[in-house]
Amino acid sequence: MENQFNNSFFGEEDKIDIKQVVRQYLSYWPWFIVAVVVSLLSAYAYLRYAPRIYETYSKVKVLDESEGLELPTSALVFKRSNINLENEIEILSSFLIMNRVVRQLNLNTVFYEEGTIQTSQIDKLPLDFLQKIKSDSITKTSSYRVLVKSKGFQITNLDTDKVFNFKEHSTFSENHTLPFEIKLNTNIPFVDIEDTAYNIIFKPLKDATLSLKSKVIVEAIGEQSDLLKLSIKGESKELSEKILETLMDVFNEDGIKDRQLVSERTIDFIDGRFKLLAKELDSIEIGRQGFKQDNNIVDIQTDAQIGLEQRTKSEEEVFALENQLELSELLINSLTNDSESGLLPVNIGIENVSVNSLILEYNTAVINRDKVISSGGKNNPVVQLAITEVQNLKSNIDRSLKSYSAQVKASLSQLKSKNRMLAGRVSQIPEQERLFKAIDRQQKIKESLYLLLLQKREEAAINLAITEPSIKVVESALSGIRPISPKPSIVYAGALMAGLLIPFGILYLLFMLDTKLHSKEDINTITSKIPVIGEIPDLRKKKDIIFNDPNDRTPLAESFRILSSNVDFILPVKDGEKGKVIYCTSTIKGEGKTYVSLNLSLALSSINKKVLLIGADLRNPQIHTHISEDKQKPGLSNYLHDVNYSWQDALINGFEKHPNHHIILSGSIPPNPAHLLTNGRFKKLIDEAKEVYDYVVVDTAPTILVTDTMLISQLADATIYITRANYTEKNLLNFSKELSENGKLKNMAYVLNSVGAKKSQGYGYNYGYGYGYGSMDDA
Repeated sequence: MENQFNNSFFGEEDKIDIKQVVRQYLSYWPWFIVAVVVSLLSAYAYLRYAPRIYETYSKVKVLDESEGLELPTSALVFKRSNINLENEIEILSSFLIMNRVVRQLNLNTVFYEEGTIQTSQIDKLPLDFLQKIKSDSITKTSSYRVLVKSKGFQITNLDTDKVFNFKEHSTFSENHTLPFEIKLNTNIPFVDIEDTAYNIIFKPLKDATLSLKSKVIVEAIGEQSDLLKLSIKGESKELSEKILETLMDVFNEDGIKDRQLVSERTIDFIDGRFKLLAKELDSIEIGRQGFKQDNNIVDIQTDAQIGLEQRTKSEEEVFALENQLELSELLINSLTNDSESGLLPVNIGIENVSVNSLILEYNTAVINRDKVISSGGKNNPVVQLAITEVQNLKSNIDRSLKSYSAQVKASLSQLKSKNRMLAGRVSQIPEQERLFKAIDRQQKIKESLYLLLLQKREEAAINLAITEPSIKVVESALSGIRPISPKPSIVYAGALMAGLLIPFGILYLLFMLDTKLHSKEDINTITSKIPVIGEIPDLRKKKDIIFNDPNDRTPLAESFRILSSNVDFILPVKDGEKGKVIYCTSTIKGEGKTYVSLNLSLALSSINKKVLLIGADLRNPQIHTHISEDKQKPGLSNYLHDVNYSWQDALINGFEKHPNHHIILSGSIPPNPAHLLTNGRFKKLIDEAKEVYDYVVVDTAPTILVTDTMLISQLADATIYITRANYTEKNLLNFSKELSENGKLKNMAYVLNSVGAKKSQGYGYNYGYGYGYGSMDDA
């Protein structure tokens, strides 16, 4: 019930107190002010002497080759697809392009001008400079310092510290091993460069190229744009502008050369193909000629038409001869079958004149015969003569017809043979036409290819002569008027931020790594059930640390008055008027239990209470040091050991202004303190003292070192457990917490000593006093 009351009275706080944390850091405000001042001064010095960095940029448009001059069909060979800006960016920032820029501008030779404070880069020396060493032959970095004196040059090899002195302002007139020659520039006033030092640094090409590659930034302007932005940062605006201008020229020339190389290779390829095509065309034409000669062809179509006409005519002739043959056979059959020698048909189609003439004579003779026979007898000589004439003519016609028929048959046989030959030639015409067309097709293909390549060669020659640029410069290299680095606003803001964050970070680490107690909140965090009844300010630097004067109004006196008031709240209410026993103990040595117990007893005495202070730390007594008494003066150990020794004989009135205050020192240090404290005489002492004094304050031994306090703990009405700010480890509170929870220490309450010893924690006397004073008002 007592602890519950005390916890309720003093309160518990589990949440983080933001104000307390802020106060904790603000108590170190001088650190923050010093850090901010130092940071701002450093920023000022940096801005004063830091090199000025300027940004130089340019903008280009990558041209699509199709936008240039080209013939309508050149797209088949030269037209490229839509521009891929990512590819162009990679080409622009490639090592090959950068290396060409470095070579053109000789960027592996760098110049610096030494100033009073800083050394700044310049684009060229204000002297006539001639580099003797080739760029490719530079394998390692070397540095030289050129000092322009009134009577000559002093050149120092910074790698070997070798000095070269030239009596005149020229190195051309003397022999030396320097990789360069210099002399005065007549266009620059000598007074501007007199007593000025310049640094010349030679770098390998690869190092200079990689350095430039890391400095140049190429990026696209927007997603839908085909513009590229080139930028570089450097000390020399002139040098940066030269670099970007040269980079654009090199990239443009590289694209032009690529396209010219395509044109050149196209022309070379076409020229090579021309020779092959000429040979192939000659071979085809010779084969065409041989084919015509072998097949007796002048023209396939004409020859085919003539062949068809000849075959038709031959067939007609065959038909006519067959008709004559049939007619002849018909007449022969008529002559053979006609026994009476009658008339023969006339003009039936026989084309033989003699036969037709004989037939006419025959028919005339037949008619004449028939007239003679009708007018005379058979034996009439005239009839006989007419009959004989008919028979003779008939024989002649038969012989003539047979002869004509044999002639027709011979002609017909020859004509059919000719007809068969003509038919064979006509039948061969399709195959000859197919073969001739194949030869003709090859000839036409080669001719068309020859003409196409001839056209492409002309196109390639035109493109080679008028190759369009790869890029269009939208903005030439421009440098900003003001440097981009350092920026005063950012530097000062960063310095201010650093001035605040550095001490904050250091303090945060110190607080995080700090394992000491600093305030009652630290105690409440570990054990909220045990109250903290007082916070004693740190007064170690003051001489008066003892509550000598009951009427004293010093912070020390007020803090212990508050403590004494709060002690009354934790003392149990008992019947009778016997005094209360208050133990003062701690975990380890040095936490101030003797200091607190002495001043607490004096604070209780200052309110007209009879108080007895007993030094029960028999192993390391300290009370005698505060009252200038001998350490071996008889005291508690003598009483406990000697049954004949009265404790009243050991009483000391160490403070004149506190007549109600008495002290019993620890006495001689015994070899067996624990045995003495448990022999019963200590309990007798307490019981007798309670009858005489209102409060008995006992300064006991530290609990973690020895068991002396636990042996007599049951005699206490309240146990004041002393902790010390910035001294007591937090984990030691668990030991005292267990002692209280196990009942080994009765009615325990904490007192935090030396509050304010470390101002960073934000707990000074005012906080402790205000807390105690508030407690008294609440009471």
